[in-house]
Amino acid sequence: MALTRRSFLTAPTALAATSLLPSGFMAALAAQAQPAPDLSTWEGVRSQFVLDPAYLHFASFFIASHPAPVRAAIEDYRKAIDINPFHVIEHGLFEGDESNVPLQVQTEIADYLGGRAQDVCLTGNTTTGLALVYHGLPLQPGDEVLCTTHDHFSHHESIRLATERAGATMRMIPLFTDAATATTESLIDALLAGIGPKTRVVGLTWVHSSSGIRLPIRELSAALRARAGAPLLLVVDGVHGIGSTDETIATMGCDYFCAGTHKWMFAPRGTGLIWANAENWARLRPLIPSFSDLDQYTAWEDQTKLVSPNNANRMSPGGFHAYEHQWATAAAFRMHKQMGRARVAARIRSLNDQCKAGLSQNPKVKIHTPKSGDLSAGLVSFEVEGIKPADVVKQLLAKNIIASTSPYAITYARLAPSLVNTPDEVDRAVRAVREISG
Repeated sequence: MALTRRSFLTAPTALAATSLLPSGFMAALAAQAQPAPDLSTWEGVRSQFVLDPAYLHFASFFIASHPAPVRAAIEDYRKAIDINPFHVIEHGLFEGDESNVPLQVQTEIADYLGGRAQDVCLTGNTTTGLALVYHGLPLQPGDEVLCTTHDHFSHHESIRLATERAGATMRMIPLFTDAATATTESLIDALLAGIGPKTRVVGLTWVHSSSGIRLPIRELSAALRARAGAPLLLVVDGVHGIGSTDETIATMGCDYFCAGTHKWMFAPRGTGLIWANAENWARLRPLIPSFSDLDQYTAWEDQTKLVSPNNANRMSPGGFHAYEHQWATAAAFRMHKQMGRARVAARIRSLNDQCKAGLSQNPKVKIHTPKSGDLSAGLVSFEVEGIKPADVVKQLLAKNIIASTSPYAITYARLAPSLVNTPDEVDRAVRAVREISG
């Protein structure tokens, strides 16, 4: 249930009357219910973005350009807040479930994930989500958190900081020596072999931004649960899987799913989520006071002990946020649902298959991403013989193609075909790589 402040509920009745709700706020809410643009064609989808047409954009996964429905939602909420900030925030956050905008956002997200609104925690990004989970876990001295050598800085550091504070330990294992040749069976074997007697939590990354491999989380989770020994908790960094892969995340098998939504989902910059079920939310300890949990607020107000189980709203960081961005997240999830998760995933897979096939014909290119779309998503990591990855990116930029490098100790060049690209653009990028390879 959303938090409702007593100070607002005890205000004069006329102030809370529906007829006196801020007109800008009501208009903003009404605008969100308007029909979405025609997204039945990929050209129609591409037309929602205002990306510079002078470039081919193959790094959109880094941080999204806001599509038209998201830009409009942001602007509607911004105008409403600017016109009447006090009443818009009061009504949007504290006036009950029927007008609680974060709850509406949670509902849209939950529908996409295949779960319940009350199991969705709103955050600012993947890093915040991972930190909230790992620091919230009741780790004890001697407990071990197992992760892989392939994970991102934010995942590794969230674990390190949390285990150091708790007197627990962190251990990293490789799941493969060459991502391109990994199989589901080899990944399962490597993970199970790495579990030790003190392991209590396993951290995995769904789609690796280093190599582009997409771990079979559903199969890995099933293997963890089928093994003998104490049950393990599975934490997943899912930022490059959500929005690019056709998967029902709430049933995928992880205990905690953390992701920013300002990448493949096209949600406003500075938005993210954590998903977990009620049992797993109850395990965690909050780090930051929440503005979204009624029980926590009431216990403080009455100076009584908080006795109800922890939940997603209680874990959501309080304080005031850029609400026009947080609230407009719903528009991005509605846009994805209109396009269709399976259709989006098939398009991204097709473009990436095309990219890998083209690059593989170049004898001077080594692809590090699995060829199979079952073990990859929207990233193609590669090397060009004799050219540093950073120089590959610079030379592509000189040809007006925006690529990127992976920010890891061992780095590769990356092309990431997405919904903003066309098959012709993929061919042009592949030709450009051939030209610079000599």
